[in-house]
Amino acid sequence: MPVLGLGVWQMAAGHETEQAVEWALEAGYRHIDTASMYRNEQSVGAALRRSGLPRDDVFVTTKLMPAHASAARELTKSLKRLHLDYVDLYLIHWPVPLLHTRYWRQLESLQERGLTREIGVSNYSSDQLDTLERSGVKTPAVNQVHFSPFHYRRRLLDYCAERGIVLEAYSPLERGRGLQDPTITGLAQKLGRTAAQIMLRWAIQHQTVVIPKSSREERIRANAQLFDFELSDTDMQLLDALDHTSRSALG
Repeated sequence: MPVLGLGVWQMAAGHETEQAVEWALEAGYRHIDTASMYRNEQSVGAALRRSGLPRDDVFVTTKLMPAHASAARELTKSLKRLHLDYVDLYLIHWPVPLLHTRYWRQLESLQERGLTREIGVSNYSSDQLDTLERSGVKTPAVNQVHFSPFHYRRRLLDYCAERGIVLEAYSPLERGRGLQDPTITGLAQKLGRTAAQIMLRWAIQHQTVVIPKSSREERIRANAQLFDFELSDTDMQLLDALDHTSRSALG
């Protein structure tokens, strides 16, 4: 699973999504994250086909909207829209009380059938993951959650690391709201990087996968330039201290 992906949440179907995915693939991204709820899977699929890249070269994630009773039927619809035979990762988009195990067993069946290579969850707390674990099902490969220096969920990060669950960070740039923070802009100036690169590098050094969303070519390309520098321990501690979450929200 590539540690950098493009998220397409809130991108309009059609030109906006297709162009963003094309730019991302040209810039070297090999991980695209969508969902049935986003209503742009078809546009993602169109851009993937036009890229000419071999299917196995691109990691594709989509998500089940758990209001539907049949995960099999919903994934079949997603695959048709994406024009793919399988996805690399299929997630339960958010937890549904009392139905964790029911949906999860459906995803296990889809993985056994080869319709998804891995299965996981999104927006699950450590307590909700614990409930799923106690039901005796397979451990999720991924938990995709809101994670950034301002939402540094230490307890959840540690919980996932202990169980071999990849923590995937959505909204790692706080939808742009964190880019003017003086601590972040100060580090960006010191290191000669963009504020977005500082925030994304922080998340990667915490061993997460990041899926920043942008439909602007220059930002998509800049966000990919994360692997030729590192933040020092002091830099990481400064960013860790930006956390705004309450202790009760850390899991």
